[in-house]
Parts: sequence; C-alpha cells; structure tokens
Amino acid sequence: MIFRTLVKKSSLESYLLLSRKCSNKAQTVTLIPGNGIGPEIADAVKKIFAVSEVPIQWESVDVTPVKAPDGTSQIPQAVIESFKRNKVGLKGPLATPIGTGHRSLNLAIRKTFSLYANVRPCKSLEGYKTLYNDVDLIIIRENTEGEYSGIEHIIVDGVVQSIKLITEVASTRIADFAFKYARENKRKRVSAVHKANIMKKSDGLFLHCCRLAAERNKDIDFEEMFLDTACLKLVSNPARFDVLVMPNLYGDILSDMGAGLIGGLGLTPSANIGDKGAVFEAVHGTAPDIAGQDKANPTALLLSGVMMLKYLGFPVHASNIQTACFETIKDGKCRTIDLGGNSKCSEFTDEICRKLQNLMK
Repeated sequence: MIFRTLVKKSSLESYLLLSRKCSNKAQTVTLIPGNGIGPEIADAVKKIFAVSEVPIQWESVDVTPVKAPDGTSQIPQAVIESFKRNKVGLKGPLATPIGTGHRSLNLAIRKTFSLYANVRPCKSLEGYKTLYNDVDLIIIRENTEGEYSGIEHIIVDGVVQSIKLITEVASTRIADFAFKYARENKRKRVSAVHKANIMKKSDGLFLHCCRLAAERNKDIDFEEMFLDTACLKLVSNPARFDVLVMPNLYGDILSDMGAGLIGGLGLTPSANIGDKGAVFEAVHGTAPDIAGQDKANPTALLLSGVMMLKYLGFPVHASNIQTACFETIKDGKCRTIDLGGNSKCSEFTDEICRKLQNLMK
C-alpha cells in the first residue's frame, strides 16, 4: 500500500511534539478505554487506525482502582506493567468522584510514570466556525507539582492548608522542554505565564528557571506574562500566542480556555510526556448521560492518537488520519451532535474511514 500525505506541513505541526524518527516497526500501545463514552470512542479510534493500516497492536488494560494495604486506592499493577513494557499509551476519559478521598487516576498515572510535560495544541479547524478563526497555539504545562502535589492537611477544624510545591529541577525541565518543542516545530516565541508578583518565592523560582532557559535558547523569542494578563490577551487576541509554558494549575485552566477558543474539549488533543514514555489522552469528561447511545464525538481521542503516531515515528499515517478527520468536519455533512450535526459516532467514524481510504488509493 502506498500512502500519500496531502496536508500542508504547517497544518500537521500543530499536533506534533518531540518525536522519534520515521519507523516501520510494529508497536504495541497500552490502551486505557476509560469510563462512560470512553470505550465507544476508543473503538472508533481502533477502527480508523485499522483502516489506515497503522502497525499498532493494542494492549487494553483496566484502570479500576485497587485497594492498597493502607486503604488507599492505587493503579492496578497490570497497568503499571503494561506501560513499563510498551512505554506509550492512549487513554480515554476517566471519572474521578469529587470530595470522596478517591485519588485522581489521571494524576496518579502522570506521577507514577513521571510524565512531566503536558502538551495541549489549540488550532482553529477550517469549516467549523467559532468566535476565532486564527488560533494556532500550544500550551505546555508542568505536570508533576504545583498545587497538584497532593500535599494537604487540616490545621484545625474548618481550616485546611494546601501546599504549592515548585522545584528548580521540575521548572528547568519544563522550560527546556518548551524551547525544544518550539524549535523542533518551527515556533518563534515562548511565553512564560506566572504570578511571581504575588507568589514571589514559588512562581519566582519558576520564572527564574524560564529566564535561564531563554538565555540558553536565544534563537527563540521569549516573553513573560502575568496569568491574569495572559487570560485577557488569550480571549481578546489568541493569534498573538505561539507556545506558552506555565506551572501545573495555570496550565490546567488555560488549556481548557484554549480549547474553548476552537470549539471545546471534544476537539482538543493532549499528550503527557516523560523521559521514558508518553500517554496521549482525551481530556474531556466521561459524559455518562450519553454513554452507550452512539452519540459521542471521538475527535479528541483520535487527534491525540495522531500525536501519538508522530511520537512513535509514523508521520504519514498521522497525516492521513488527521486529513480525513479535518475534511470530515470541514464538509459538514457528517458531524456529531456536539458539532452541530445529527450523525452518530459510528457514522462520523465511517465517514472518516471513507475519506481515509480515498487518501490511501
């Protein structure tokens, strides 16, 4: 089979990251279908990948928490062993009960495998109208510490303290990652987002590390911006941004804001990268109200899979799948309900497959 890449290079760059060289070797990937609509959209991705003839084998695992001897919930050992073998995973949405003491499995996976960099592309899709038509930015989020370090305790009744942890090692690592990403994807500017005017020690350290990284990467423009200013500019003129790097909590908030600029979390891919592996995921919710009804939109998980393919060294497969997905959304004939259409998930998937087959002829 001869594959053709019909997308312009710039259109694919927005979904790429630090990648391996082109590969023809089959790769086993850990698959976490997730909860709610997760299994449906995971099946859609598997079908599209099969049509594309991607040399991927799926190792599906269950992440239902197990009880440790101390009573806490933990990732099942089978998940840990699968990821250790495969180094790469694709994950659907996971549910985390609020206020129950149940640890977020998303957070647990990132910490267990030291996936320190979260990469969230936000790019306007041609043919799908939003308030903006020129968004093309990358949010890079430090993924292991900050307010999400899980250090909380009760001081006295009615008073809870949560510790924000910022370290030089983690801040330097994510800053260097951001500049390397910018260079490899032909991006021109890195914007460090912070609140060092208020949190002078913690965000001050993060900003200091970004400044040092900028000195080591003078071929890339660098700017500093307060979090509140970044929010203002992001919703007034998102086209001014290129690559943004920030601590954990800020990245969680701004990446969802960025998704809102292009149509929502259902269109937004995500990657969690570490030195020894990566997990690519859909960051939207589990949507239990429509689970099992063939109404889900698989785009976010599919585009996360596109990022995964590039990471694994399959750029042609990635290009063809992305082109088929974008063309399906652009022509508007077969869209899921959340995209303003009335097509089922299976029909949307089948249309992508048809377009993909045409590309591969």
